[in-house]
Amino acid sequence: MQQPRTDVMVARTGAVMVRLSRLVGLCLLLFFGFSSSALALDYRSVAVDRAVLYDAPSVQAKRLFLVGKYYPFEIIVNLDQWAKVRDSAGSLAWIERKNLGDTRMVVVTAARADVRQSAERNAPLVFQAERDVMLELVEHGVSGWLKVRHRSGQAGYVLVSQVWGA
Repeated sequence: MQQPRTDVMVARTGAVMVRLSRLVGLCLLLFFGFSSSALALDYRSVAVDRAVLYDAPSVQAKRLFLVGKYYPFEIIVNLDQWAKVRDSAGSLAWIERKNLGDTRMVVVTAARADVRQSAERNAPLVFQAERDVMLELVEHGVSGWLKVRHRSGQAGYVLVSQVWGA
């Protein structure tokens, strides 16, 4: 009976460990190198009075919906003249990029969102917004709150859990 050569086994194990450590290092580099930009969500809102949503990136594609100004979307894919977007319900569609602007809007997803004077649950109520009302995102607040402004000019803080688009 022949004994296995331990020097060959050690060499093979060492080569495998080197490859494994390189692979782990590459994965860590990719994760930490791109995590801040690749995982950041990009939201935009409609900048024109009406915009058509399509099922493919072409004006010859099937028209799905017509959306109004300030409707917020999450950008999933950016092409030259088109963006694949997701709405608050999770539906995907394509929109011409020229119809999107930089104004950050959120849409109320709760039956009624409480907008308060400060970022505290017991702060005085400024106003309430019904489901599907669009609010301008003024700034990200602290501890799950957003500072928002209604088109009437009233402003305050709303819980992130009551809106979509932040």
